[in-house]
Amino acid sequence: MRLTLMAAAALSTSLTSVAFAQDDMTVGVSWSNFQEERWKTDEAAIVSALDEAGAEYVSSDAQSSSAKQLSDIESLIAQGVDALIILAQDAQAIQPAVTAAADEGIPVIAYDRLIEDDRAFYLTFDNIEVGRMQARAILEAQPEGNYVMIKGSPTDPNADFLRGGQQEVLQEAIDAGDITIVGEAYTDGWLPANAQRNMEQILTAEGNAVDAVVASNDGTAGGAVAALRAQGMQGIPVSGQDADHAALNRIAQGTQTVSVWKDSRDLGKRAAEIAIELAGGTEMSEVEGAEEWTSPAGTTLWAEFLEPVPITQDNLDVIVDAGWISQEALCQGVENGPAPCN
Repeated sequence: MRLTLMAAAALSTSLTSVAFAQDDMTVGVSWSNFQEERWKTDEAAIVSALDEAGAEYVSSDAQSSSAKQLSDIESLIAQGVDALIILAQDAQAIQPAVTAAADEGIPVIAYDRLIEDDRAFYLTFDNIEVGRMQARAILEAQPEGNYVMIKGSPTDPNADFLRGGQQEVLQEAIDAGDITIVGEAYTDGWLPANAQRNMEQILTAEGNAVDAVVASNDGTAGGAVAALRAQGMQGIPVSGQDADHAALNRIAQGTQTVSVWKDSRDLGKRAAEIAIELAGGTEMSEVEGAEEWTSPAGTTLWAEFLEPVPITQDNLDVIVDAGWISQEALCQGVENGPAPCN
């Protein structure tokens, strides 16, 4: 690949070089798991953008195993990929994979989850703002009472970014004594079943004295809603993110309050574009939209942040108009619901 790029540079203009570089280019993607609905949408966007550029897509699914993800990435490197997009299962355990890629001169994109390494380009949405959006919507719906915080996976830095944004919004109400956080738990692997179990345990401990749930994504929200429904408590405010179809239907039905929409079609497309640029020799600092960003741990790296949008009953039409979900899927089982389900 590197010899091909050198030949192209010697024989053609820079524009032709870029086009030539994309021929026979392969981008490898390592997924942490495919259990969550949204990753299939991300994958379709990545594949479409790579196809358009004439690049090949190869992938692996770590199935929620950080050890398997390391061996998956070794395999992708052995296949000769020119760039890697990594959705890390464990932000710390993935470090040897980044080193292995760097040793082979293969650029890495940390996809939607931070990898604490300045050799990885970080592409995500503003997850602290996502947390703020979740908390704002729940606080508006339930300005006082007992709150439960259902967090994401302890191995995913996004869980703490989200939780930090949530706390920013809730702190004033906590200080005023308007709300009390009566339960808080990480959700191993972001798995809905784990979120449901955590929620059940908190409900039992609190004698069901819970007024609102700040859940960090739609999977954990689904687990929380299932636990609430079992106690006849469906309908209390619950947050989420990702705009999963099931979550949007819950919003239309009134069992979930908000899902912060991160249009993963845009994120996937952007990841493919950046992978092609970096594989073609573009420096991370030269990527359009890139900014220097310092992580909470003090690592300075290059990153790009896309903007999220909170979806509630007030703007469900936005998600339908964007083609993210059909009106039929959104409104299934909904009677006399909000627009466009009325």
